[in-house]
Amino acid sequence: MHPILRSMVKRYPELTACIQDAEQAYELLVDSYKGGGKLLACGNGGSASDSEHIVGEMMKGFMSKRPVPASFRDTLTRLFPDDGELLADRLQGALPAISLVSHSALMTAFANDVSAETVFAQQVYGYGRAGDVLIGLSTSGNSLNVVRAMQVASALGVRTIGLTGRDGGLLKELCDVTIRVPHERTPDIQERHLPIYHALCMMVKEAFFGT
Repeated sequence: MHPILRSMVKRYPELTACIQDAEQAYELLVDSYKGGGKLLACGNGGSASDSEHIVGEMMKGFMSKRPVPASFRDTLTRLFPDDGELLADRLQGALPAISLVSHSALMTAFANDVSAETVFAQQVYGYGRAGDVLIGLSTSGNSLNVVRAMQVASALGVRTIGLTGRDGGLLKELCDVTIRVPHERTPDIQERHLPIYHALCMMVKEAFFGT
């Protein structure tokens, strides 16, 4: 077991049931990033906030700094002698990730003009490429806009990870990996989703940027 997951289950013993699926999700993410892929994330309500949280951890330093490569620092200082060092010092290594929940103009227009049920699906169709990963958070596993996004992702060759509750709902059958928290109440599930995706972010960060 990865040390980060071991630490997680020490604090949340009931998440031992999620370890195997969490390890598979980690492997999907690492494989995607190694191949030049990106992460997409979506959910509703509190799970929408979790989607934003995941992207925040991936796109900047989380547990440690992520300095830009020396070659890029050299390019910046060559192109911009006055500002290159400042830019290089303030930029951080990023793992490309997009939260689908924050595009208010697109989401409201599409929901009004076409269908709220397929808003995330439209974004996956526009952004998704084979080898990317889509994380969908739904405590029931049955949120239709997340389900539709997973269906389109599968058709595009985008790998899929679901974070759900005990039952798993429709996502259990749709996703390449479904991490099912052994709880049934929405707040209990969401409280356990956070340590899981924190662990995944830390593990992926470590794989690309070290400890």
